[in-house]
Amino acid sequence: MQEDIIRSVLDGNDTLALLPTGGGKSLCYQVPALAKEGLCIVVSPLIALMKDQVDNLEKRGIKAIAVYSGMSRYEIDIAFDNAVFDKNVKLLYLSPERLTTSLFREKLKRLNVNLFAVDEAHCISQWGYDFRPPYLQIAEIREYIPGIPILALTATATPEVVSDIQKKLLFKKSNIIQASYERKNLSYFVRKEENKLQMLLKIAEKNKGSGIVYVRNRKKAKLISDFLSQNKVSADFYHAGLEPALRDKKQSAWQKNEKKVMVCTNAFGMGIDKPDVRFVVHLDLPDCIEAYFQEAGRAGRDEKKAFAVLLYENADIIDAFKNFETTYPEKDLIRKVYNCLGNFYQLAVGTGADTTYVFDINEFSEHYDLSHIIVYNCLKFLEKEGYISLSDAFNDVSKLHFIPDNKALYKFQLSNPKYDPFIKLILRLYSGLFNDFVKIDENEIARKINTDTVAVVKTLNELVKQDVVLYNPRSSLPKLTFSCERLDDRGLMISDRNYKELKDKALERLEAMTEYVAGNTKCRNQFLLNYFGEKNGKRCGICDVCLKRNELGLTEMEFDKIVDTLRPHINNEALNLEEIIEKLKGINEDHLIKVLQWLVDNDKIELNAQGKYRWY
Repeated sequence: MQEDIIRSVLDGNDTLALLPTGGGKSLCYQVPALAKEGLCIVVSPLIALMKDQVDNLEKRGIKAIAVYSGMSRYEIDIAFDNAVFDKNVKLLYLSPERLTTSLFREKLKRLNVNLFAVDEAHCISQWGYDFRPPYLQIAEIREYIPGIPILALTATATPEVVSDIQKKLLFKKSNIIQASYERKNLSYFVRKEENKLQMLLKIAEKNKGSGIVYVRNRKKAKLISDFLSQNKVSADFYHAGLEPALRDKKQSAWQKNEKKVMVCTNAFGMGIDKPDVRFVVHLDLPDCIEAYFQEAGRAGRDEKKAFAVLLYENADIIDAFKNFETTYPEKDLIRKVYNCLGNFYQLAVGTGADTTYVFDINEFSEHYDLSHIIVYNCLKFLEKEGYISLSDAFNDVSKLHFIPDNKALYKFQLSNPKYDPFIKLILRLYSGLFNDFVKIDENEIARKINTDTVAVVKTLNELVKQDVVLYNPRSSLPKLTFSCERLDDRGLMISDRNYKELKDKALERLEAMTEYVAGNTKCRNQFLLNYFGEKNGKRCGICDVCLKRNELGLTEMEFDKIVDTLRPHINNEALNLEEIIEKLKGINEDHLIKVLQWLVDNDKIELNAQGKYRWY
């Protein structure tokens, strides 16, 4: 569907593109951006993905810029100025909270925008699984760029969300281009399993290609990776708490097939284009169908046979509902954490808007004697409400920018000869330092001048004090940005209605997930397609449910006909086998008995002590 989407936006139409995971959504705005004069603004909530796309575009000689939470004010200023004045910049990636700033609104008037793309567009809908209030500001941008089409993209949206996206983005008319969510090569399996590790080992050994194993927490990722390695399956683990360089190394080894299996949290997978993943296994229950569908969809992008396996036990479902309750802390607790944040960073009420701080959740939790998980969930809710934003340290690198121009810097070098060799080396190693913040490697610099990294950092900080450079050192900690000034208790609005609606919708999504897991009568593919609004999906024939039904030796039509004929007779009264055979004359007796047995085995009908059948 990519060509249809591209042609639609080139014709000036607002367009909602629904493409499954791996469907190539980014190409749908990158091609129009390159085809037309000006640049494309791309709104995305995923900082890691923005950075990854900018890096990949630049490798292809395409200029792109990303602006997101955690960048310094000066860094943001330079990025926006480059977007305004450098006509070669074709894409400007923004995190949603940047849209609300007066700085961006002012720069927008001077930008030559050819397209406005909204990635992960489901985030604009309160009914979506990852609602983000800053997305609601997107519609306001339209008055600054009249006549410029909007392209909204998502891989996961229910019919309710599809309608809401177009309404919130002020589409002139409904225009949906949708590829089917069906993945004909992907076989979905759900298995109730007490010994998950042994089953995982069988799956890994049986499948020759690479795989991904999703777990809920970091500690588990390492334990399971170690288990696989000890059993001679090449494996590694990945989560957001690892150093960026180590994450890159692990990801690269897996993508090159040096490691067969990556055991990871949901921090892994976004933007990773590895076509030959043969299996994705979930050892913990995801929170919703949308998240599961995206993660499972990373298998089989080469359109060859692949498996998405979910292993569970009853305790997992109980734990999922317990986790759900902790995800929505009491409103008073959310207010307490917000006030503690302000005190922690010594912000007075009415100050702190758009300020960014390195955030150590362990230090914060210990300082205020709060549970780590409660703090995390309170912060995530405050982020959803648009008061703060949290950025992971994902792919964070050190950056440097020279403040004076060439002439002024030369004067400084003459006046301060001890810094002259150091500055000359930096200028030889890296280009563009006067125009932008440039990624640097302190280790590389240290090797070149035969010293250690500590000495390099010390010299850079000395140059900072003398207003020669701006230096943003690498950090392994996330950053927290106050999206608006610190508010007092009355100003911090958490409406009862909004809180309840968000919680109720999240509960609905969790219940749908548990229904998918516990269900054993409906084709997995049909269930997923139906969830996303495709009502006429056919049985896939290759999921665990279909394979069991295939053993009956009946076609889907034959099976459904017997069930439809049978149901009215045993809906209101219990009948024995002889009575059922009598009432369903004309139906093959062997087929009828097979269907009855299958329905009993799968808990659709009851067989009581008197040998009578009745529909539950």
